[in-house]
Amino acid sequence: MRRFVACIPLLLLLTACSPTPPADAPTAAQQTQPANTPPANAALGSPGWYAWVDRTLAISDNGHGPDHGSAEWNQAVQHKLGQEAPQSEPGSPQWQQSVDALLRTRVSTMR
Repeated sequence: MRRFVACIPLLLLLTACSPTPPADAPTAAQQTQPANTPPANAALGSPGWYAWVDRTLAISDNGHGPDHGSAEWNQAVQHKLGQEAPQSEPGSPQWQQSVDALLRTRVSTMR
């Protein structure tokens, strides 16, 4: 029993010295996902999907650029895709699906 009581301060000291990650540290999933990895479950037209397309095509410059989904942003995507750009109406669900398929194909070949 005395040994147990004598060990308590040592255990407290070891626990207090254990490193803990800061509250704003990225999670393991955020650390392992490269910037150009397509969102696994982001719906077309969702904020996550727009952010992925924006990162993949480098539309914005450190957050400075057209608003996601705006006509200006859609035209920038069209321009970045060049001849591969979908022929459907920019911003339409068909256009988003075509852009998504094209970028997922590009990203998978880049690995």
